[in-house]
This record gives sequence, C-alpha cells and structure tokens, in this order.
Amino acid sequence: MMNWLTIIAVASGGALGAVARLLLNGIVSRHFPHTLPFGTLSVNLLGSLAVGILFAWFHHHPTLSPHVKSFLVTGFLGALTTYSTFAIESFFLLEAGDWSHAFANMALNLFGTIMMAALGYYMVIHFAKY
Repeated sequence: MMNWLTIIAVASGGALGAVARLLLNGIVSRHFPHTLPFGTLSVNLLGSLAVGILFAWFHHHPTLSPHVKSFLVTGFLGALTTYSTFAIESFFLLEAGDWSHAFANMALNLFGTIMMAALGYYMVIHFAKY
C-alpha cells in the first residue's frame, strides 16, 4: 500500500544507499584501478547478496513492517546497486572495441549478481537459527 510512510521509507533508504554506493564505488575504484569497472561490479554484487539475505529473512519474518522492507530493499539497495551505470560502462567498453572486457563485465554483472542473490538467500534459509 502506497502511503507517506512508505514514500519516506524509500526516500530515506535511497539517500543512504546512494551515499553508500558513492563511497564504496570510490574506494574500490581507487584500490583496484582496471579497465573493468570493479566499483560498479562490487556494489551490484554486494547489493545482490544483501537482497538475497533480506528476502530469505522476510520469508521467515512475515510480520516485519512493510515500511522497513521498503526502506531496505527499494530504498537502500535500490540506490546502492546500479543497472544504468553497468549498462553505460559496458556500452563504453563495446564502443572502444574492448570486446573482452565488455563481455567479461556483462557476464560478471549478470551471472555474478544472480549467484550472489542465491547465495545470500540460501545462506539464511539453510544456516540461520530462528
């Protein structure tokens, strides 16, 4: 249900997630300079792991506030992860004729994020004590 509390939850989570992305992307890019955009990859992998963990947690805690869920997933993780930056960085690699790095970036983002989401989900489902 859309109401002002949901909007505030998403907006505040989004603000924190955007700042977290800026900081994490900067740290990774500074420490691991490379043709591949590891900063973007790192936020996408970390966010995917986190969303897997959260959805498994939500599954076992169905009474958790929808505002908390909106804050964490739509707000924070929605702003932390970035499909659009991944897309333009892949495009720039393709445009530059750097096919190997472009396809490596696409494969790492696509398959890596799905695997991280699954890992996070199964870690909670199989190993968490409720």
